Amino acid sequence: TDYSRFILPLWIGAILIAGIGFFGVMGYRTAIASEFFNVRRVEVSGNDRVNVDDVKRIVTANTEKTGVWRADLGEIREKLEKLPFVKTAAVSMVLPVGIRVNITERIPAAIVRLSGGDSLVDAEGNVLVVVSKPELAFPFAMRGWDESKTEKAMTDNLARLRLYKKMLDEWKDYGISDRVREVDLKDLKDPCASIEDSGRTIAVILAKDRLGTSLKSAVEAVAGKGERVKSVNAVGVSPVLDFGY
Repeated sequence: TDYSRFILPLWIGAILIAGIGFFGVMGYRTAIASEFFNVRRVEVSGNDRVNVDDVKRIVTANTEKTGVWRADLGEIREKLEKLPFVKTAAVSMVLPVGIRVNITERIPAAIVRLSGGDSLVDAEGNVLVVVSKPELAFPFAMRGWDESKTEKAMTDNLARLRLYKKMLDEWKDYGISDRVREVDLKDLKDPCASIEDSGRTIAVILAKDRLGTSLKSAVEAVAGKGERVKSVNAVGVSPVLDFGY
């Protein structure tokens, strides 16, 4: 009948389209699962302290089964951002065989003395890593860091970092930062520094509003007298030496 002649081509067409679709999907799945998309190149940029090998290990481990095409970029990013110096990581595909990682690092702002050892922290108060080698940018360490996780501790620690930076900048300008071994910022109102002279460590009470000049006057006052001087009060106009030994 005319009806049969009309329906039959439709069925045949539908079957052909379904078949093409099926084989297309199967071909697509086979292609993306093939070794053709295996990761062979990991490009890393923006890193200074972050170890490239650590980044490559994370990327490789998370693409071993998926290849580039099916890689979970969000999961890779989350794992990369757990590395100590990684603040953010942007992860993208470079088809057919590459993954690109652009890193924004956390920048150390100070060395702080913690229960677990001297550690680098960034300007946001994040503890990064234990110091394993000399850090030329930070000639002295900070005592007094509050290791509790309270909101007050975070606020006070940020204030300590600002004060530490001010000390570092002013003392570098005066050329005396290398004379300081550590600063004690537990009490933000009464900052102290430890300097060395004649092989002795000497405590210096500083003027908070005159960090540079007060330390400079203390260094000059104890020059050559370190064996006899126990501490210096440099808060006033002239430093007061305590010959406590």
